[in-house]
Formats: sequence, structure tokens, C-alpha cells
Amino acid sequence: MEEKTVKNSHVIMHELVLPNDTNLLGNVLGGRVMHLMDMCAAMSAYKHARTAVVTASVDQLDFLAPAKQGDIMILKSAVNFTGKSSMEIGVRIESENPKTGVMQHTSTAYLTFVSLNENSKPQSIKPIIPETDTERRRYAEGKNRYKQRRSRLEKK
Repeated sequence: MEEKTVKNSHVIMHELVLPNDTNLLGNVLGGRVMHLMDMCAAMSAYKHARTAVVTASVDQLDFLAPAKQGDIMILKSAVNFTGKSSMEIGVRIESENPKTGVMQHTSTAYLTFVSLNENSKPQSIKPIIPETDTERRRYAEGKNRYKQRRSRLEKK
């Protein structure tokens, strides 16, 4: 089975925070952030699996700082780890104030996607090959989270 590298799954998205995306404080809504994360991660999963994919879980979604109305949200995603049919995708969001250029890390999450065949059943995917020290660290951390998810699901 041919292997694929992490860089093949990289996705970068930019979104402008508009009035309809915000709460009364002018901060982007958490649900909007989750939607954008899911979209960005799905594109990384598609690029890796080249099949239909579905979101299976979201782990460790941390809101670290608010993105404000008028900010530019920069979403970055890539496959961290692969199981037999599943992929863990890491998503990081930074916001940029377009007037000052000031950037801040606003949120991070890990999403798991599953590759599906024509009958909407899980199917095997190619393993991911980490090439850099950062990618190897993320792979190891993703493998640990994979084991934790499996253990948690087996208890149910």
C-alpha cells in the first residue's frame, strides 16, 4: 500500500469574521468556529483518503482567545495520525487584525474522520508518513489520543 506524507494533507483557509458570525460582544460564535474547523479538517481528510469522509469525533477543542468582528481567521489543518480507516486531523486557528497585523492563536482542536466506501462503510486508508521532527511528535501524540479514543469507546 502506497504511503502519503503529511504535507500532502495541508490545508490553509482564510475567513473574514462578519457581523452575522458574532455574538453581542463582537466575538466570533463558538459554533461558527467549530463549523469552520470541521470544513478545514474535512479537506485535509479528503486530500489524504481521496474518498468520502465523515467526522467521527472532536477532541480537545480549546478556545484560547476571541476572534473579533473584522478579524481574518486563518485555519491550518493536516493529518497527524492514521489508523486503519480513521485519520486524526489537527486544526489550528489564528486571528489577524487587518488594521494592525497583530496575530493571535485563537483555537485548536483534533478531529477524527473515517474514510467510507461506496456503501458508506469504513474502508482502509493509506498510512501517513511523518517526515519532520514536528510531524513525528504530532504523530506520536495523535497515536496516544487514538488509543485513548479507542479505550473510551470500548467502555461504552
